[in-house]
Amino acid sequence: MKFGIILETKEYEKAWNAFRFATTAKKQNHKVKVFLMGEAVECEGLTHEKYNVDEQLKTFISIGGEILACGTCLKSRHKDGTETCPISTMIDCVQMVEWADRTITF
Repeated sequence: MKFGIILETKEYEKAWNAFRFATTAKKQNHKVKVFLMGEAVECEGLTHEKYNVDEQLKTFISIGGEILACGTCLKSRHKDGTETCPISTMIDCVQMVEWADRTITF
């Protein structure tokens, strides 16, 4: 199955759970893409003593997961895309939703 995940928060526990879900699905041989929107574009490097979002994000990438980051959301925060979270557009988000068998939002 193909899962498209739209993450809109940098709230530690919710973002951590989103990447845990993405990683678990990927490990079960599903295809998974994550689109970061709004404050979620700040998830790379986000750490917490109990909910280490960055660690989960890196685990997801290390097993072949794909992350897209809203360019408008990045720009409004004066941030650039990275190799891990490249700048993407709403067209990319729409294409991910079209690609996915299921779309999940966190």
